Amino acid sequence: MRFYKFQACGNDFLVIRESVPGWLTERGPAFFERLCDRHFGVGADGVEVLVAKRPGEEVDPGVDASIRLFNADGGETPISGNGTRCVGAYLTLVEGWRGSSIRIATKAGLRELRPVSQTKRAVLFETMMGRPGLTPEEIPVRLPQRLDRVIDQPLRVEGWGEGETVRVTSVSMGNPHCTLFLEGDDAFARVDWRGLGARLERHEAFPDRTNVEFVRVLDRGKIEVRFWERGCGETLSSGTGACAAALASMLTGQTEHEVTVQTVAGELRVEWRADGTVWQTGEARLVFSGEWPPEEQLDQED
Repeated sequence: MRFYKFQACGNDFLVIRESVPGWLTERGPAFFERLCDRHFGVGADGVEVLVAKRPGEEVDPGVDASIRLFNADGGETPISGNGTRCVGAYLTLVEGWRGSSIRIATKAGLRELRPVSQTKRAVLFETMMGRPGLTPEEIPVRLPQRLDRVIDQPLRVEGWGEGETVRVTSVSMGNPHCTLFLEGDDAFARVDWRGLGARLERHEAFPDRTNVEFVRVLDRGKIEVRFWERGCGETLSSGTGACAAALASMLTGQTEHEVTVQTVAGELRVEWRADGTVWQTGEARLVFSGEWPPEEQLDQED
């Protein structure tokens, strides 16, 4: 099985084109977990599968590629902004796509990628990330009080620090997100954000679990973020997470509607336009490619 490893701001994915319908997508969680394992597999935050069409399945003329995403824990999730960008880079660099845009169907809907610049190993894309879900039902999140939007709301976290309450802002970017704001130059060293992220991911307020972003606002046009991803844990960056963090900063009045998101491994640009759509500009880069042995061969080795 041929795979290609890409990374976008350090968020890494294996991109694989399925040759036969269901041959890869029906392998089950254990297969994807093994593939993503950084010690016993290839190593990745997730696997993006370009799905094969079944005989007689209608082809949508408005779609250039259809994908399914499997996290490092083996579970399927609707979308990754960075992962979708990695698929766009794969189609451009490996398969030679030369259109003015690439329309990729995800489980969270259609995403349009427009190439801005290209080198031999990387592509810079402007990506239409869709309209955010802002109501509790769209996210989803369950809080005691009825709210139109979840902005700077108190949330009790059992066994967590003084008062056991944090303040969260939540949105959906096709997947659920929960954002918290930290203050101080040493905020990420002073706060155990990884421990808190793990607790919030599985908090009872989020029936589908949640991705968690920790944000330090630098000025009206720039924020710094750390990411705890549902099904992956700590990641160096997140495309949808960067959008959610930027939106939370905008919704709480701390930034303008176009911001630079500084991650551990690079920067992303996020804009919330007047028509309600969110656009993100960022790079995706080829790391390496290789062959994964057939499962029967792995079983024999075991």
